[in-house]
Amino acid sequence: MLCGFAGLFAGPARGAPSGAYKVVVHPDNPVNELSRARLSQLFFKKSTQWDSGVTAMPVDLNDSSPVRAAFCDEVLKRSLPAVRAFWQQRIFSGRDVPPPELPSDADVLAYVRANPGAVGYVPASTPTPGLKVITLLD
Repeated sequence: MLCGFAGLFAGPARGAPSGAYKVVVHPDNPVNELSRARLSQLFFKKSTQWDSGVTAMPVDLNDSSPVRAAFCDEVLKRSLPAVRAFWQQRIFSGRDVPPPELPSDADVLAYVRANPGAVGYVPASTPTPGLKVITLLD
């Protein structure tokens, strides 16, 4: 009984994936795991290269995707409206443009397959043949 009670307060294991999405990279990318903070840097373009020197090419699902909202909350640590506001400010000031937004999971997968530096996310239930699913670390 005590073990069951203690289990109620245990947090997710380190590197436990979100139930909503999985992060995928090109199969030639040597990365197997990535911290959420590092992934956030790539998606906010605060870092533009992988450790290997390859240009990072993040790609988003469109705004209407509930998976995008979960990704923003859990990885970017901002709500989807806050992420939109961040990019509007960057665009208006002429500093940068957001990652491309693609309309479907299939489009994200095709983009990642076609670009060695690409990184994207899709619903956890989506098959990802020909791509590498990376582990997210806290």
